[in-house]
Parts: sequence; C-alpha cells; structure tokens
Amino acid sequence: MLLFTRHAHTILSSPHLNHFLFTRRLKFVRNRTLYCSSSQRHFRKHFTSRNNLSFNSHCQSRSLSTAPRMGSVAAFNELLQYPVARRDESVVDNYHGVVVPDPYRWLEDSDSAETKEFVEKQMKLTDSVLKTCETRDKLREKLTKFYDFPKYNAPFREGGKYFYFHNTGLQPQTVLYVQDSLDGKPEVLLDPNTLSADGTVALSEYAVSEDAKYLAYGTSSSGSDWVTINVMRIDDKIIEPDTISWVKFSSISWTHDSKGFFYSRYPAPEDGEKLDAGTETHANLNHELYYHFLGNNQSEDILCWSDPENPKHTRSASVTDDGKYALLYIGENCDPVNKIYYCDISLLPKGLEGYKGSKELLPFVKLVDNFDASYHYVANDDTIFTFLTNKDAPRNKLVRVDLRESSSWTEVLPEDKKDVLESASAVNRNQLVVNYLSDVTKCFANKGLENR
Repeated sequence: MLLFTRHAHTILSSPHLNHFLFTRRLKFVRNRTLYCSSSQRHFRKHFTSRNNLSFNSHCQSRSLSTAPRMGSVAAFNELLQYPVARRDESVVDNYHGVVVPDPYRWLEDSDSAETKEFVEKQMKLTDSVLKTCETRDKLREKLTKFYDFPKYNAPFREGGKYFYFHNTGLQPQTVLYVQDSLDGKPEVLLDPNTLSADGTVALSEYAVSEDAKYLAYGTSSSGSDWVTINVMRIDDKIIEPDTISWVKFSSISWTHDSKGFFYSRYPAPEDGEKLDAGTETHANLNHELYYHFLGNNQSEDILCWSDPENPKHTRSASVTDDGKYALLYIGENCDPVNKIYYCDISLLPKGLEGYKGSKELLPFVKLVDNFDASYHYVANDDTIFTFLTNKDAPRNKLVRVDLRESSSWTEVLPEDKKDVLESASAVNRNQLVVNYLSDVTKCFANKGLENR
C-alpha cells in the first residue's frame, strides 16, 4: 500500500560528470609533487620560495618521479610552469603583540581582476595535466553507464493533484511532474534544465499552495546558496510577476488561504554596494523571516521576525497541517539544535493583512528558547503537538507537548536501542509512518498516532 505524505524528500539535481572527474590539481615545486584539493577558495600558506604559492588545504608531499603514478597521469619531461603569486609584504596583522604577515590576502578578493587572472592560469595548468590522463575517458564512460538509469522520487499530494520528480537518466536537473489523479496523464510542470544552457540552474526549494493553484519555487545558479523565488500558476504554467530576491537558507511555506507564503532572506545590499552573489567572502548577517502576499512587490512583504541582537542566527518557518499555526525555527550554526516558537495566525485580529505597512513583528510565543536539542514538527491536534527530537536521545525520539501546558513534555515513541529514527509523518488522520535507519537500510513502520 502506498501512503502519500504532504512532504517528500527529493534529490533535485544530479552531478555533472565532467566536473566530478579528476578534480584534483597537480603541482611541481622544487622537486616536489603536491596533490591538492581544487575546491579551496583561499590560498594562504607559502613555501620558502617567494615565487611559489601553495593551497591552504591538506596536501601530501611526494618525491618527484619520471614514472607515471598509478597509471593515470603520464610522466612529464620537464617541470610545470606554475603561475607566480605576488607577495604583498605590506599586509601584516598584530594579534595580541604577535606579528603575523599575510602576503596573499589579495587572493581573498575573488572579484578582483588579479585574482581572476591567477585562477584562470591555474585552471589552464590543471587542464594541461588532466588531458594527459590515460584512464580519464574510460572512467567517464563507466561512471556514465552506471548513472544512466531512470530515477523517481516519492509522489506527494496537494489539493487533489499528485506531484513527483523524475530524471530520465542523465539529465543535469530532475524534472517536476504533475497529474490530476493516480491514473491521470503526467505533465511536466517545471523543468529546470530549460532555465540555463549548461544545466547549472537548480531547483533548490519548492512549495505547492494548499489549493494546488500555485507553485512557489526557488532556483539557484552554479551551486550558489543564493536563491530567487518565483511563482507559477499550475493549471496554465504561467509565471507570475512575483520575484523574491536575496533568499538564502530558507523554506517556503504557504498559508492555507493560498494568499501567500513565509520565506527567509538577508537584507539587500545597500545602494552602491557591489555584490556578485555566490562569490562574496564576508559573512551574511541579520537573517529575517518575511511573508509575501501573492501579487505584491517584494518591498511590501511583511517582516515577521528579526533579532538584531543575534545577527548570526538563521530563521525559517512552516505552517502546520491544520493551517492554524506558524512555527518559527531558529538555528545557531550547523549543529543539530534549534529553538522553536509558534504563532497562532488564526487569532490575529486582522489576519496577516493587518501587518501590512507595520513594523510590528508577529506575536510569536517561545516554546523552546535554548539550543540544547533539535525539534521538528510532525503533527498537531489543535494545541497538542508531536515533535521529532534528539533531546537526550542521539538516535531521536518522538515527544508531545500541549501548548497550554508547555512545561510538560511526554515521550510518544522512545529512542530505539540501535536504529536511528530519521523521520515521521502523519497519515490517514490517526497514524504515523516512521522511518528508521537500520544497518544502513531504510525501514518503515506504521504506528497509531492517538495511542502513541
């Protein structure tokens, strides 16, 4: 029996094999061969020779040999001419009386012409080495063969329609399909492969409105974390004029009236500030939660939550299955912990519309106001909420709390002695489908929601 849940985990992009193969650089310096990761963006350490620069990465030194190594790269008759990195001796920091020179700090400016020229020369050198690899084409052919098979993600249902993702095999991006019924004819709803010539624009976030009339979707380019949200009418696939920018680390969650959705973003750059989104090296600060009304300009969006005293925190929101509450998740860093607040949006005197043009934040109530564990919404029956948490349970468990007595938490499904509880979904009104990871195998179980 196939159970459809409201939310399905999806793999929204596939790797580009050309970028995947042999992404390691080869460098010859002073009778040494260095193998370094090509993903490092900043290059800080240097050798005794002032004309050479090493990557700030974990590099292993090996003696130079005229014989091919591991049969992959042919021998070179002469040393490679590595691009010279300029040393700026004027850049010096003083940390508590300790003088620390930083002659290559100029490389941290990824937008400068000098940095771009240096990186381009590195790439040309790398390509010249990789072209001599005797097994590269064979590996590409084998990996392509292994990856060339149809892929489907679990379907989900909204407003009587069914949605799922499908990749025919080697498409750079997975395609979103829609059909009116289980027996209906599937139609392409959104094909990210058509959004760019090289297939590097990916679908990073998406949410279907409660009435299945609209699809809000976020796209990112070339692996950037920055996302732009657009809205499509599902019936005729017309793109609405709504465009939401400067979105990062965000979810998209519609209110049940389908008038708009919650999302998170950073402040737009100030006038005159140049920013090539995705290449900046400074930290993003002051993550904020907004609500966007369909058809409005982004400048009119409601600021729902902001906390200038904690500029490094991140925020996201989701609307509960009954449409009554907005849950606010607050993160501190990459640790699996979060705060969680709630707002009963059904009790707002004038609804969310009443906050248009106002600087007043939504009246969120603090349910968990510390970073000692993670809490993720599973289901609720009015004020009684079920959460998946790792509180005193590294393999996770389910707990329950009544918002009217928020100091009293009860255990619904205890932590397993061996298996990891990865997710739980409410189905058929009174049942839970729980997903365990058992010896690297996914296991599903059906539990009673009311009794457990």
